[in-house]
Formats: sequence, structure tokens, C-alpha cells
Amino acid sequence: MSSQFGKLFRIATFGESHGGGVGVVVEGCPPRLALDVGDIQRDLDRRRPGQSHLTTPRQEADAVEILSGIFEGVTLGTPIGMLVRNKDARPEAYASMKDIFRPSHADFTTQAKYGVRNWQGGGRASARETIGRVAAGAIARKLLACAGIEVIGWVQRVQEISASVEVNTVCLEDVEGHVTRCPDPAAAAAMEEAID
Repeated sequence: MSSQFGKLFRIATFGESHGGGVGVVVEGCPPRLALDVGDIQRDLDRRRPGQSHLTTPRQEADAVEILSGIFEGVTLGTPIGMLVRNKDARPEAYASMKDIFRPSHADFTTQAKYGVRNWQGGGRASARETIGRVAAGAIARKLLACAGIEVIGWVQRVQEISASVEVNTVCLEDVEGHVTRCPDPAAAAAMEEAID
């Protein structure tokens, strides 16, 4: 996966799972958009690990720091730099995997592509890399809201279990109502059981 995404609204993510931290630089955000840490943190809290028995037990607050691009509560039109420091980094926990490839991870493909890999928790191929994308997405969400556009996503399918969702009436509260983030209660229960 590329570390860069977008054309007019561009992001570049950085960092590793068990390094100092992960983050993103966002370019193309117009000036004078009201934005603060709370706007970003709300979405990061939704993706934070350790929220249920279905996710990794790693405990991270995922507290975002805005390093640049915002002054007195508004964007400047310059690059917005954001960082989330890793607090529960335990690279030593992966020492046994230094010389083997983990199943269902990108260890082998990273080694094949680059000739080197960070075996400590997957490095860039960890789900922690999504922090930068979520933080940038929070800004994009706020921009779209200025145009009256709301984006809501949910888990639609797990294996052969599909949700039955009325697309025009689903709301964020419906999505947040179950640990699977599926707004169909019956499908959500079956998904949870399958994941367990």
C-alpha cells in the first residue's frame, strides 16, 4: 500500500507499529476551516484498539497531536501535520518472529518487495498505519460536511454473513450500536459469533 494518497486533497502517512509513533501530513485543505483536536480525536477513538474482545488487546490512547497547519482553531491552508505517539510499544514481544513470517500478515510480501522488513509488530504493514488515514479522513469529513455531505460506513459482510441495511435511513448511532459496527442487529450478532 502506498504511503501517499489523493490529488487535490493529499495525504502522506508515516511511522511504524512499534516505533515512536504514527502520523500523517495532509496537504490541500483550504484555509479557515474550523478544526481542533476534538474533531480528529473523535474518529481516532472509534478505531482505537482494545475496545472489545474482537480487537487486539493492545492498550493505546491514540491521542493525536496537531503539529502544524492550524492556528487559533482554523486551518491555515498549509500542510497539516499530525502525530500519535505509540505508548504500548513492545517490540521485544515479537523477537520470536524475527526469523519467521507470520501467517495472515505482510511479513513475506514486505521482505520480497524491499529485501528488508520490520519484524516488530509488522512495522508499516500493521493496522496502526490506518491512524494517519483516519486522522486525514476526519478532516475530509469536516470539509464534506461544509457542503452538506455526510459519510457513514459500516461492516456489510463477514464471510458469508451479510447485513440487511436500509441505506437511506441508517445513522451513525445504528453503526456504533454493536462492536462489529454493523447496523443490522441479527447480522451483527452472527458476525460477532463468527469472528469469535
